[in-house]
Amino acid sequence: MEHSIPLDILDDLSSRFIINVPEEERKDLIRICFQIELAHWFYLDFYCTEENKHLKTCGMKDFAAHTFNHIPFLRVHSKNLTEILDKWREYKQSVPTYGAIVLNEDMSQVLLVQSYWSRSSWGFPKGKVNEEEDPSHCAVREVLEETGFDINKLIDHNEFIESVINEQTVRLYIVSGVQSDTKFEPRTRNEIKSVEWFSVADLPSSKKDATPRAKFGVGPNAFFMVVPFIKRLKRWIFEKQQKRAQNSRGHRHKSVGDVDFNQPKNKRQQFASAIQAEMQAFEALRQQHQKQGTTSPPRNIRKQEGNNRGSGHKPNFKRQLFTGQAAVSSNPEKE
Repeated sequence: MEHSIPLDILDDLSSRFIINVPEEERKDLIRICFQIELAHWFYLDFYCTEENKHLKTCGMKDFAAHTFNHIPFLRVHSKNLTEILDKWREYKQSVPTYGAIVLNEDMSQVLLVQSYWSRSSWGFPKGKVNEEEDPSHCAVREVLEETGFDINKLIDHNEFIESVINEQTVRLYIVSGVQSDTKFEPRTRNEIKSVEWFSVADLPSSKKDATPRAKFGVGPNAFFMVVPFIKRLKRWIFEKQQKRAQNSRGHRHKSVGDVDFNQPKNKRQQFASAIQAEMQAFEALRQQHQKQGTTSPPRNIRKQEGNNRGSGHKPNFKRQLFTGQAAVSSNPEKE
């Protein structure tokens, strides 16, 4: 067939997603179709852009036809392509994928894996469920196989992000609290090339996000399998951090202001009554001084009392904010 996709682009896509498939896996055409699907997504997202209007978009069947005719070990199967794709779609719809979004202690970093097959792409550890396998058990198994870390004691069956991506269900359980200095060692051979922490804040939430290039030296295309989950992941983290902050404020030691504000209503009323009684006593004292000819403002009363010693007993007003009444006491002046 005549290629409408340039050969150099087919070469790039083949080297990224298909050529590195181990020899023993190349006979599994269903498996190969999943790799071709990844290459198809990549082509649509990062080649068929506004800047490359000369490139034509196409469906999975046309793209697979280009790929089968371009790669030598697939060319012999090209005449059976329709039947192969039908079997692949049937299998794909019946087998969901489960994995985990693994976060560190403060949820600022997330664990991503890079496979040998997808040369320059990063994704979450995940895989297809076995027959009659529980979804969370599948996630635990896949993470253990791809990272060497057991999330069994950390996984919450109710905390996950789920999407249907091109007819396939993908569920990722959110697991937090993993120590940043954990050593990860994949248990599968020739499948996982690297396991690394990435800053959640720096991961792209769209294919046009330029942050990864500035932070990691690679474009957003390196994270195209991560992009569909980032917005919801950041929202989940924000909500968890808000909840933690509220719980922290609820358990911290309270200041005097907090005690006043958080007291039961009857306690606050008692406090207000004490303040009111104090003000009434203060007003009575002020009027008493006015009758005696004192014209100075209240704030100077104590000063005048100190300057007029020997004139008799002077009332000494004491503030008692946390009792039920204000107190006025009389102390003899020194001669």
